[in-house]
Amino acid sequence: MTPAVYRPATVGRGELLARLDSVLHTRGRALLTGPAGVGKTEVALAVAARAESSGERVLWLPTLPADRDIPGAAAAALVASVSASVSWPVPGAHGGPGTPPGPDGAGAPGGFDILEGLPGPQRTAVAMLCREAPIPEHGWDPIALRLALAQILRTLAARGPVLLVVDGVQRIDADSADLLRFALHLAPSALRVVAVETPAAYGPDAPRTSGSRPDAAGPEPLWVPSEADVLFVPPLHADEIAELLIHHRLPSRMAGRIHKASGGNPRLALAVGRSLADARTPVHHAEALSLSGRARDLARQLLGAASPVVRGTLLLAALALRPTASLIRRAGRRTAEADLAAAERANLISLKEDGTIAFTAGVLPSTLVHDACWTERSDGHAALALVVDDPVEAVRHRALATDVPDELLAAQVAAAADTARRRGNSALAAELALLAAESTPVQHGARRLTRLVDAAEEAARAARADLAMRAATDLLARDAAPADRVRARLAVLDTAGQGLSGLDEIYVHAMEDSEDDTALRAAVQLRLALKYVLADGDPARSRSAAVESAALAASVGDRKTAARALTVQARMERVLGSPDAERILAEARALEVFERPLGIRNAAQILTIRHAMFDDRLTDARDQLNALLPLVERRGSVEDAIELFRTLAEVEARQGQCAAALSHSGRSLALTLEAGLSPGPAWYALALAETAGGSFARAASYARRSAQASEEECDHVFLSRSLYALGRVQLVAGDVANAVDTLRRVQAGERAQSTVDPSMLRWHEELAEALLANDAPEEAAALLADVRPVAERLGRTTVLLGCDRAYALYLAASGNLEEATRLLTETAERFALAGLPLDRGRTLIALARVERRRRRRSAAQNALQAAAAVFERAGAFPWLALATETPSRTTEPTPAGGGAPSALTDAELRLAQLVRQGASNQEAAAKLYLSVKTVEARLTRIYQKLDVRSRAQLATALNAWPGHRPAPRTTDSPAAG
Repeated sequence: MTPAVYRPATVGRGELLARLDSVLHTRGRALLTGPAGVGKTEVALAVAARAESSGERVLWLPTLPADRDIPGAAAAALVASVSASVSWPVPGAHGGPGTPPGPDGAGAPGGFDILEGLPGPQRTAVAMLCREAPIPEHGWDPIALRLALAQILRTLAARGPVLLVVDGVQRIDADSADLLRFALHLAPSALRVVAVETPAAYGPDAPRTSGSRPDAAGPEPLWVPSEADVLFVPPLHADEIAELLIHHRLPSRMAGRIHKASGGNPRLALAVGRSLADARTPVHHAEALSLSGRARDLARQLLGAASPVVRGTLLLAALALRPTASLIRRAGRRTAEADLAAAERANLISLKEDGTIAFTAGVLPSTLVHDACWTERSDGHAALALVVDDPVEAVRHRALATDVPDELLAAQVAAAADTARRRGNSALAAELALLAAESTPVQHGARRLTRLVDAAEEAARAARADLAMRAATDLLARDAAPADRVRARLAVLDTAGQGLSGLDEIYVHAMEDSEDDTALRAAVQLRLALKYVLADGDPARSRSAAVESAALAASVGDRKTAARALTVQARMERVLGSPDAERILAEARALEVFERPLGIRNAAQILTIRHAMFDDRLTDARDQLNALLPLVERRGSVEDAIELFRTLAEVEARQGQCAAALSHSGRSLALTLEAGLSPGPAWYALALAETAGGSFARAASYARRSAQASEEECDHVFLSRSLYALGRVQLVAGDVANAVDTLRRVQAGERAQSTVDPSMLRWHEELAEALLANDAPEEAAALLADVRPVAERLGRTTVLLGCDRAYALYLAASGNLEEATRLLTETAERFALAGLPLDRGRTLIALARVERRRRRRSAAQNALQAAAAVFERAGAFPWLALATETPSRTTEPTPAGGGAPSALTDAELRLAQLVRQGASNQEAAAKLYLSVKTVEARLTRIYQKLDVRSRAQLATALNAWPGHRPAPRTTDSPAAG
């Protein structure tokens, strides 16, 4: 039997599980292989759970390391598992499913002893195997035991399909291997087998041989299922690691850094994630990951698969910047190729064709360096310094080979940092800048402080939060000038990404130290303006700080800071609904052009593009973004590239460029995770892109992830955005009750943040449609009445179009179908003129729905076909499915009761179907998240519309309706019309 309690976390394994199911149904034998901790057992558990849910008997045979040295250990465990399995009552027996086996092993009534039908010699052999009878000097009868095990499995399979899962075949002893090989060879096709191994050498095409190697990950299995298809279980991608962390309720905001540390190994990732969750104080984005405890122990276990000689070779690879086999050999490891091959077999590294070495998990080289003594590290760097072919790398190794500060060496390292910066290698430049500071002798204290400030700012440009924190910590522990302390703290703030909520102390000290320096005070106020909106959700306070920053910067002629402050002010003015937003943004752009800033993140240039996006001037926004793309890819920072790709994806999703939106949002996420930044904004962009052209289910998943990461970072801006994306998908999918709840959270958040402009996050029209679908038309009308004057005052024309679509649905719900049809037709045409194809298609689906209610079948079909054509041209596949799957039947005959179910609203139809299925008022209220009184009132209206007087008549009316269908979820969802 499988373990009694388990919840397999098969995150990212959907494709693998599908392949495994296919193999088991066609071949009946499968071997799961891969490195330790990659999740092979979890995949096997998931398959076992599926088998049990379909009524298949599951035998779970785990092995232990000691089993390999105990003759017959695995075979005896298999017999015990079979006996326990068949001793339970058969279906329909008197004992029931909860009756345990009896003391004699025969079980409760209805069970039977699998050994009863065996001949005497075979039963004796089995008793010896299970140590229930003494074993004579000559041992058990191997032939009798073979035949017995084969008969046991045949008898078991005759009672129904069986799945045998053997977890850890590399630990099966030789006797058991022989018995299994024979028994399974004779087993019927009703017995399927999944074997799990952690081999010494593995991979999709790896050879298998008996025996073991002292430098390998473990012994090769003595038995694997014959004719088994080998399925390699790969590491998880960074995005899948994030999903795994969320599944286990662990911090997801550092998913990128955890993926680097674990190499996608789920066991390692969870160990790192748990060490972060268990920390006494939350680990901030700018702090180094804690790799102590379980994570470090797991890394040592993995490294323990290699011999000491191999680990010595790997230490050199860990110390090198660009390790290759030839470099390691030239550094003095004559057996480098053989050592590295052994390490690759143990899944510690991967070797490319050119000899380049890559560790499979970041925790492995860090553990090698952490556990090595100073002498080993020094000798390694000294050896590498003599053989690397790059002077920059040579200087780095020379500096790391000594712990004696040397000004000449420090100057050389600083020069190497400049060279790395000119090459565009910002990460190496940041590392070298910090190394130059740390190599500076104490008698050059002022120079060391200057270099520490430079290192912190270089780390900020490279988005290396860990190096910025190291440089700032070193500087702040010394007698540094206030200006230097402020610059170092600002560098840490600039690498914090969305996680600004845990850095209050840095802001306080930066304000104190900048009192006598107007330019620095302006810079601190600028960072405070960003914090107030992101972490505190207070745009009014953010605007005030931005105004002060701009004034201070202008007073000292600091055009760059003034431009950035005016940009933040313009952003807040738009949020607060001020007509001055565009004027202030134009001022920022003028200063920015004069200064020619290198970056675009938080710059007036990118805000101008986002304003164009908010106004649905999408072609203009896209053209400007594409013009910036080559420059940012060639010379921009990582955060600039992330901002650019994310904004481009948002524009394309809105414009109906679905494939491009998916591509650019994917690149934004990849860069985000690689840089170790909070993935909340990138997940939000992916949710929008998936909603447009991917999958509604994936869109909801990304939106939920974004919401969780944003909550972890206390990022109010992206929390509202991600909840909006989630509520929109829930509405589209027909999950109306949850959509209302989610969008109400957005409403509350936006009101708490004093957001006025409705164009920046268009939740109003979505909430109005959700309220209509949830039978709250008056509340929906009130919401639309509130937002329309604001949109008119600010000139947000496309916001008004969204309100018109929602208002048309309100008219339809009120029975004014003709006016609703006219308004939806006009709105669809105006969406087309505005260049918003997806909104046009969505409106056409709404039109088709209203036409069906008017019993105009041809008009409804035409609207659906027009919507399908729009979605097909855009590549909006989830929306295309809505248009093509929506029922076209529009002329339903009136049932005997006199009313037509087509007259019911979505909310009424859902309740009617629940009642038809036998739900009580209380049960229906619970399922629909309504009060019992609301259900009673709604049911009264249903009776009146259908002219029925009882639940029985209601069921008859629904069953007689040709349009009868389950409660609407996708094809007739409220958002789809």
